[in-house]
Amino acid sequence: MLCLEQALYVEAEPLFKRALTIREKPLRPNHLELAQSLQGLATLYKTQGQCAQAEPLYQRSLAIQEKALGPEDPNVAICLEGYASLLRNMSRQDEAALLESRTRAIRAKNAATDS
Repeated sequence: MLCLEQALYVEAEPLFKRALTIREKPLRPNHLELAQSLQGLATLYKTQGQCAQAEPLYQRSLAIQEKALGPEDPNVAICLEGYASLLRNMSRQDEAALLESRTRAIRAKNAATDS
């Protein structure tokens, strides 16, 4: 993530891929740590404009998070936000708007329960 934040994309990609490979072997297919690696690599690809590579990673990460945490968890909202941004980059505005609406609903519900 540090490489991604510092725009060191060439260095970040093999590290994300290695983390994903390491986590895929011992962990269950629906483990949250695996979802984190998937989301990180998806974010990297989105940042580089590699939308076709990013989308299935966001989808898989989102599915894992929804199953493990529930569909209204704040972490799910973060993944939805990244995926919506990707869809906007792909000119899929209607799909992005649906995910953004879901993100807002999750955040509003969690804000209400935190009060």
